[in-house]
Amino acid sequence: MQIIKYPAINTWNTLLQRPAMDTSTLEQKVGAILQDVRINGDEAVRRYAAEFDKVTLTDFTVPASAFAKAEDSLEPALKAAIQQAAKNIETFHRAQQEVPRIVETMPGVQCWRKSVAIERVGLYIPGGSAPLFSTILMLGIPAMIAGCKEIVLCTPSNAQGEVHPAILYTAALVGISKVFTIGGVQAIGAMAFGTTSVPQVYKIFGPGNQYVTCAKQLVNKSGVAIDMPAGPSEVAVLADDSCVPDFVAADLLSQAEHGPDSQVVLVTTSEKVISDVEKALQTQLDQLPRKNIATGALANSRMILVEDMKTAVDLLNAYAPEHLILACKDELNIADNITNAGSVFLGNYTPESAGDYASGTNHTLPTNGYARAYSGVSLDSFVKKITFQQISREGLQQIGATIEAMAAAEGLDAHKNAVTVRLRNFRM
Repeated sequence: MQIIKYPAINTWNTLLQRPAMDTSTLEQKVGAILQDVRINGDEAVRRYAAEFDKVTLTDFTVPASAFAKAEDSLEPALKAAIQQAAKNIETFHRAQQEVPRIVETMPGVQCWRKSVAIERVGLYIPGGSAPLFSTILMLGIPAMIAGCKEIVLCTPSNAQGEVHPAILYTAALVGISKVFTIGGVQAIGAMAFGTTSVPQVYKIFGPGNQYVTCAKQLVNKSGVAIDMPAGPSEVAVLADDSCVPDFVAADLLSQAEHGPDSQVVLVTTSEKVISDVEKALQTQLDQLPRKNIATGALANSRMILVEDMKTAVDLLNAYAPEHLILACKDELNIADNITNAGSVFLGNYTPESAGDYASGTNHTLPTNGYARAYSGVSLDSFVKKITFQQISREGLQQIGATIEAMAAAEGLDAHKNAVTVRLRNFRM
């Protein structure tokens, strides 16, 4: 990791840049695949599965028997862990449900808002070097609580056309039965446009590589909603002398192992913290099975020494990290000053991986600085908020003149007349 000491504020934008990818030809390649899937449906999906995933697919649908087989094959300890995580995630997301509240803005004028589930949603679950069955909990549980009528899950299979058993077990646990063995851009296209085998959905969720991310952004332009713009995983840690360097190093590596394009950042007021964390990083890195991947991410990463906590907080708000860990004294008060972050982890005993798996919060979060304007996935992500209003005869008499005056001032006479004809009818 590069060490930067006391950077001037006018260098922060350059200092905090994420790893850049060459996307000059990416949209063109991805767009061509999406168009092919849109036109040729299942036949195109099979071709790309053979080309990219090296698998021959006949029927994409995972049969019911595969779910039972997956459950039998998993270790009891893993099943218990998934069940505990599911319980915590359900508890946290169920608490986000809202009851419609009627507001009388003036006598006889009532307004309210109601959450209505998005009818059809699609979940994309990566299944390559790290099959992310935990993401099924993060997406499937709020979709079920919201009441989405149709939930479609796409995940790539191995060369034998099989899906990782933990993915199938977790899907069944949360109540998802429509699982398709499709990965990559072709999966996003199949869910966005629909094929003979795969139902069309109205909103697509889930992480993926740069091709999947680009595909989501392109189908979004064509009218299919997506959860959020997303990129490689990232974590920032704010640490002072009260931190445990081994803990900080472990948290940095937990994100670095996602991929060589991930980024981790340490911000501290202590040179000793940098030295101690640097040593702990090397010791732990040497023991990681995904050492080569993590090493690539660390090459994109920074340790930044700053003068004081205020500067540290300002710098981190400018960075707007996906995950932010506050491994420092007075963490609750410092957290009050955090304005840009996907999810915040407080204190030495709150590892980022708790949020990734089991504490209850959602791990689908904005990356690449999008935390300045985007929230992570929540129950709200799976619903639309529809407003309602009802005006009585007396209410229209109260508010009518206001509407008429405003419509007339905007030169919209038909708008004014919609009120005028009613008021005139009252006087007849």
